[in-house]
Amino acid sequence: QVQVAESGGGSVQAGGSLKLSCVVSGYKDRRDCLGWFRHSPGLEREAVATISSDGSTSYKWSLRDRFIISKDNAKNFLYLQMNSLKSEDTAMFYCAADPRQEDCTASRKFNTYDYWGQGTQVTVSS
Repeated sequence: QVQVAESGGGSVQAGGSLKLSCVVSGYKDRRDCLGWFRHSPGLEREAVATISSDGSTSYKWSLRDRFIISKDNAKNFLYLQMNSLKSEDTAMFYCAADPRQEDCTASRKFNTYDYWGQGTQVTVSS
């Protein structure tokens, strides 16, 4: 009954920006971990950025200077602002949610999140 849905992907030129959005519905308790993940063909799915119920954020180290995760608690919306995009950022981006709070950092393995969206494609052309 928990549903996750991403939007905002598209095709951009290198150096451009995109803002992804995600809505999470169906939770009784909104003390959830939320995260953005990406998956390129032939590579493992990896965490991009995460945010805890209290607003604490965590990033893949190499992306901290270009990506920003944020959320609107009242609306249960999640966002990922991506700036200065590079061709190597091309991937399917997923929004994920999980009620467990013991670890909401980007180091947490993706397969421990229970709820996932269908993904939104981001393509960056050089």
